[in-house]
Amino acid sequence: MSADGQGGSHWFDDEAGPVVRPYAMTRGRTTSAAQHRLDLIAVVVAEPHADDPEADPTLSPEHVDIVELCRDTSQTVAELSAELDLPIGVVRVLVGDLVESEFVHVNRPVPPAELPDESILRDVINGLRAL
Repeated sequence: MSADGQGGSHWFDDEAGPVVRPYAMTRGRTTSAAQHRLDLIAVVVAEPHADDPEADPTLSPEHVDIVELCRDTSQTVAELSAELDLPIGVVRVLVGDLVESEFVHVNRPVPPAELPDESILRDVINGLRAL
């Protein structure tokens, strides 16, 4: 007999609601076509010309939630994961689907190697102050 006094094994309480496994949300997929571009700080932006995601029967409720969150304000992959309480891997796959369907696009952060050197920026500031 289990700790809850019943014959079954409960690892969640009655208030938890239905449990959906992450692989069910991604239809068993662990990658998407856009997976290589989706690091944690990649910014997801809703396409302004995109149709209503709720009208698309191929999109899951999680897809629709991602589009709606990004319509209000751009979100990073990490922020979407936290807001939706979903694992990062699931969010990456779902965002990849939305990129492919042209509901959102992803702005990649500038790699540190491509950022200007701090000493150059200081020289520019000093030069401007000297004017």
